[in-house]
Formats: sequence, C-alpha cells, structure tokens
Amino acid sequence: MSTPHESERATHHVQSLERGLAVIRTFGADTPQRTLSEVAKETGLTRAAARRFLLTLADLGYVRSDGKHFSLTAKVLELGYAFLSSLSLPQLAQPHLEWLSGEVSESSSMSVLEGTDIAYVARVAVSRIMAVTISVGTRFPAHATSMGHVLLAGLSDEDLAGYLDAATFHRFTDRTTDSAAALRAELSAVREQGYALVDQELEDGLRSIAVPVRGSDGRVAAAVNLSTHASRTTPDQMRRRLLPPLQEAARRIEADLTSVAPPGT
Repeated sequence: MSTPHESERATHHVQSLERGLAVIRTFGADTPQRTLSEVAKETGLTRAAARRFLLTLADLGYVRSDGKHFSLTAKVLELGYAFLSSLSLPQLAQPHLEWLSGEVSESSSMSVLEGTDIAYVARVAVSRIMAVTISVGTRFPAHATSMGHVLLAGLSDEDLAGYLDAATFHRFTDRTTDSAAALRAELSAVREQGYALVDQELEDGLRSIAVPVRGSDGRVAAAVNLSTHASRTTPDQMRRRLLPPLQEAARRIEADLTSVAPPGT
C-alpha cells in the first residue's frame, strides 16, 4: 500500500520536470562540461533520454554543445533570478548579517537614511550592549552613528547640504559630533577610507564600525555595521579584526543586489 506522501506525489508529480532539473544539476564548479554518457550515468537516464533532455535545454538556451561536450549557459541564472528579485534589501542582507555575526561574535545591523535619522532594516543581535533595545524600525540621529556617517558620506553635495540645514546636532555624550563643520570633516575622511568608526558618540561604552552597501548603480543604498563594547575592543582592534569580515559581508550583499538588478541598469 502506498503511503500518503507517495500517493500525493503520484497525483501531481511531473517526472519529466524532475529529470530535466536532474540533468541541470549534473553540471557544477568541478564539472562545467559533461559528455552525453556522463550525464546519462549521473542521472540514471538512458543515453536516448539524456540526449532528448540536453537537446531540449539547448533549444531553450540553457545548454550549449561543441558536438561532444555540453555546458550550461548564463541563461540558467534566470532560474535563480526569479527568487532573488522577489526579495527585499533586508531579506537579501539577513543571511549575510547572520554569517558576519557568526564570524566575529558581535551584533550586526543594516540601516538606511530616512530624513535626518538612520532606520534599522535588518539586525542580528549577539549581545545586549546598549541601554535601549534595537530592533528593525529603530531610529537614531545620523550624525551620532557609524552607519549614519557612511550614509551621509554617500550623499550628493546638494543632498548633504539639505541634511545639514535640517539636522540638529544633539550631544548624546561628550564625544558626539556636534556641528556641521565637524561632521563635514568626518565625512570627508569616511569617503577617503571607505568606512566609518564611531567611538562612544551615541552612548558611552559603545563603539561601532560601518561600511556602505552600494546598489548596481554605484550609489550607496544602505550601510552595515558591527557594534561592540569599548571595554573589550579598541578602535585599532576593530579595524584589524572586524573591518575585513564587515567589508566581505557588504561585498556579498552587493553581489546579490547586482544579481537582482533589472537588465540594463
């Protein structure tokens, strides 16, 4: 007697689709080219069946052949594009933030600029290091945060001037950047070095380091950061230990953003 699972599968399962996908999966980084015999052996198909699937995939533009060997074409990427393009920026970033926090055992976040504030859109909290609880949707004034400095550094001169006209430079600690002139000087350094390190400007004991995430058009779309307590990590240690994996996470997010950008952008 068949199980419910087998019975359910029998009513809807399209075996030819399963076999076609199995043919595609025989190709990989170690096997970019396969012969007909290799595909047949790998999938368990007869040579005649494997040939029909390969030729059909070639007709559809997913496979090419030099007469002996078959290989995938770039059109196969469209199969993953449909999934990636359905994801929002926070959804794309979340697994990379989880990887990042796992690598360095520090809390990581992503934010975007909204008015004169940063707004958190993704976060992985490893430990509680601030007096307030940070979650998606939390906002802080941009002038006192590492992600704010990165986002402001990515603005055009006109947009930055608009921000400076609207911003109020509230002092959260005695280290807070508290004037337009001081912030302009900091943003110039951020543009040159490619990251921002804020040392206890938002809260005593809190240090954070941030880098930009650029979209396919090259503009800064968001910022990602790592936060740590000043008692356990010095600024120099943050640059040496935290900055490289933070930059790697940003590169991975940018790669995903590029893969979901509409053609021609």
